Amino acid sequence: MGESKFSFSSVEPEGGDARSVDSRETASDTLSSHTSLAHAATARALTHPSESLTDGMLRTPRSERRTPFGILLVDDEEGILESLEFTLQDDYRIFKARNGLEGLEVLAREDIALVIADQVMPKMNGVEFLEKVNTQYPEVLRILLTGYADMSSLMRAVNEGRIYRYIQKPWEPNELRLIVKRALEQYALAEENRSLSCALAEANERLQRENVYLRREVERRYSFAGILGSSPAMQRVFEILEKVAATDATVLLTGETGTGKDLIARAIHYSGPRKAHPFIAQNCAALPDTLLESELFGHKRGAFTGAHADKKGLFELANHGTIFMDEIGETKPSMQVRLLRVLQNGEVRPLGASGSIQVDVRIVAATNRDLRREVREGNFREDLYYRLRVIEIHLPALRERKTDIPELAHHFLELANKKMGRHLQGFSNSAMQCLMEYRWRGNIRELENEIERIVALAGDVDTVREEMLSDHIREEVSGTSSEMLLEPSALDLNQAVDQLKRRMIRDAIRQTGSKSRAAERLGIPRQSLQKMMKRLEMGDDTP
Repeated sequence: MGESKFSFSSVEPEGGDARSVDSRETASDTLSSHTSLAHAATARALTHPSESLTDGMLRTPRSERRTPFGILLVDDEEGILESLEFTLQDDYRIFKARNGLEGLEVLAREDIALVIADQVMPKMNGVEFLEKVNTQYPEVLRILLTGYADMSSLMRAVNEGRIYRYIQKPWEPNELRLIVKRALEQYALAEENRSLSCALAEANERLQRENVYLRREVERRYSFAGILGSSPAMQRVFEILEKVAATDATVLLTGETGTGKDLIARAIHYSGPRKAHPFIAQNCAALPDTLLESELFGHKRGAFTGAHADKKGLFELANHGTIFMDEIGETKPSMQVRLLRVLQNGEVRPLGASGSIQVDVRIVAATNRDLRREVREGNFREDLYYRLRVIEIHLPALRERKTDIPELAHHFLELANKKMGRHLQGFSNSAMQCLMEYRWRGNIRELENEIERIVALAGDVDTVREEMLSDHIREEVSGTSSEMLLEPSALDLNQAVDQLKRRMIRDAIRQTGSKSRAAERLGIPRQSLQKMMKRLEMGDDTP
């Protein structure tokens, strides 16, 4: 506990021993309400000291202790010890010692808040004793009893002993009680402040650990290893990503809506050298140009109606990190000119500012439009297009990577189970076949939403069945099957017949759920069905 310094004529300390506790943005919500109660108690103690202590007991929301404070009296004269004890014993726990050595022994074994010591004692005078107390027990308040008439000697004794107060002999009992009460009120505040400081330190330490854990979780989640896909199309994407992530090259992600461009952008950031700095995403289609300009570049106070204060733009906030600009193909030519300036010079100019701000930002852009065609039609600046496509990565549509659907479906099923407290174990063959044959115009996002809908409506079942899929999925797959049956694509009659057999076998297995029942429906023995499937190169996991 820090010490306050006093001038000789001061009755109360200038600063007190209590340390101030700053509010921290990193403090958790659970601690903040606790801290507010303690601060309220501190304010009451400062403004209404008479209400802060009752019968020598600490009254604060944080502490449930109702034990009176301990006071140590040190004097070699028995009469003075008895007088002090008589004055204070009704409100506090009193401990006595006849010299400094005995006083130190008491301090070592008892909970003492305040020491009152005489200046003139054998073996060790009061100032020497209180200096040792200050060194070994700095939180304990110290009061010196003195009969000094020499003011300079008294001042030296107070300063050397770093003493809270001095009391001249003889003293008035009521005055002594008031001085002790004021001292213990200050002790209570300091004790409360120490508790808050410890709590905040523990909270900050815990939050730092959590921050490290969360950062690692984010890096793990958005690493390339966390992106599912073993199809040849995705393997080509991974090969490019692993090479480009370690660089600062600008990346343009193209592909249909829902193909995972946001996930890929985050993986590029968290797998690269800027991962310790911010990743900020902005959908360029979500705001009109005037608001988008302010959002990206910031503005100065008074730049436009409603600009009551300066605001930093996303480029400035993302300094040394990555900014992901989704749907960049939706921007207008005026905005494209300003973006080109950032890519060329690394400069942004807030609205209403007279100068530019230098930023170091990696840009990852994404679009579902054909920017080459947009350039040809005059809707997108050619120079900006070439600045953006230093590295262009095209993300395949889900229908172009159908072999990834089972892995994705099981992944989304696991996530939905955890989210909704369900326990679905997997998919029936017919359900998975439907998922494989559907076109998924919304791509991965549509698949994820479909699985989440299924789990939400699943009830107590443990397997996703075909009838649990959305009607439009089953109807489209059924319609596609009928068209393929009526219009075989092969020109050769034998190939067309084999294609028809494969389709009929798949449909029978999907509808019945087993090969034995499928053979019965087709009117052939199970052994014949197995031989036919082998000849048609249909795997055991078909349907």
